[in-house]
Amino acid sequence: MKFQKITYQNLNARQKENYNFHKIAAALADYGYSCMWLNDDWQGADFIAHHVDGVDFLKVQLKSRLTISRKYEGKDIHIAFRNGDDIYVYPHDELKDTLFALLPRTEARASWRVGGSFSWPKLSEKLKVLLAGYKL
Repeated sequence: MKFQKITYQNLNARQKENYNFHKIAAALADYGYSCMWLNDDWQGADFIAHHVDGVDFLKVQLKSRLTISRKYEGKDIHIAFRNGDDIYVYPHDELKDTLFALLPRTEARASWRVGGSFSWPKLSEKLKVLLAGYKL
């Protein structure tokens, strides 16, 4: 059998989600986390990351990009996303508060005020600096 790498852009939405989960789970394994996919969102999480210390666990929502949303507020949710080869995992509420403080126009945007969510399709250099502490 000869293995052939796939082209991410050729995958459908569900296949991309599975691909991203496994890429992120593999990166989290380097930090002592074992990840379990949840068939049905549990308290807003797509998967659970449990640390080898037997104490720490993360409820993680998988996204395709940097995202904040009212539906994750107060749920102790971490957001994980890939940006090229980079992987970020951040505590939603903590980063939301930081983003609003550093980028106050974000909170005034209609997508946040009306829709209750906001995302960034591309990361600016300023956002990359802000996210550096959450990069795996």
